[in-house]
Amino acid sequence: MRTFWLFAILGVVVIVLVAAAPLISALIAGSIASANDCRLDEGSIHTCMVNGRDLGPSLYSMGVFGWLMIATIPIGLVVLVVYLVIMLIVWILLRRRKNLARG
Repeated sequence: MRTFWLFAILGVVVIVLVAAAPLISALIAGSIASANDCRLDEGSIHTCMVNGRDLGPSLYSMGVFGWLMIATIPIGLVVLVVYLVIMLIVWILLRRRKNLARG
């Protein structure tokens, strides 16, 4: 039963991280830009010098990637609900089998 709970929790964590990946990317890009006094928006790429390297194009890509959360978060919620229903059914079946084996 312990492996069931480990598998269930691991599945939830993976689903949430995949669904939130665009949001996390945009937050990281915003944090890096803010910490280095750089401008970051979806309109165009702006120069952002960090340790002698221009991170502007990378930060722009990471920031624009955040728009993908419009799709990933609703899809992730649906997948999470389906996953939890399946885990509930499996848990009920495992308990029944355990109770039948006892007596």
